[in-house]
Amino acid sequence: MAIRVKLRIKAKNGKEVFSPALVNSGFETEKPQLLIPIQLAKLLDIWPPPPSAILTELGTAGGPVRNYLIPDELEVSVITNDREVGPVTCDAIISHIEEEVLINDKLGDEFNIIILRLGAGLWKFADDPLEIKRESEKPKYWI
Repeated sequence: MAIRVKLRIKAKNGKEVFSPALVNSGFETEKPQLLIPIQLAKLLDIWPPPPSAILTELGTAGGPVRNYLIPDELEVSVITNDREVGPVTCDAIISHIEEEVLINDKLGDEFNIIILRLGAGLWKFADDPLEIKRESEKPKYWI
């Protein structure tokens, strides 16, 4: 199992969507970014991409891919049954290949997410009491 958290994703235009997102420590960038599938970008009304979007090439395990990056487009919060952490402003990366929402390393840091047991899907926030162990959300595939 992996770590997935529930997000509130809000675009600059005010459109808002809730979705689980995969915490991906291998998705490394220099600033907070959220990768979203095209289907989710359509719901947020940021597809087709606005003029502020930049076509960028990203390295992946399967080789380089080109995606649109929209700087500082999203305000994102983690939602749990007892609290909301955020919002954090981040770039939107719109993927034509990925089916899940992905949180990059820097955005995970902004939320203070700590992975307790990756295989069991257990995590917590850095400021949670020691006894707290949060369970991973079920995946949602934006196909």
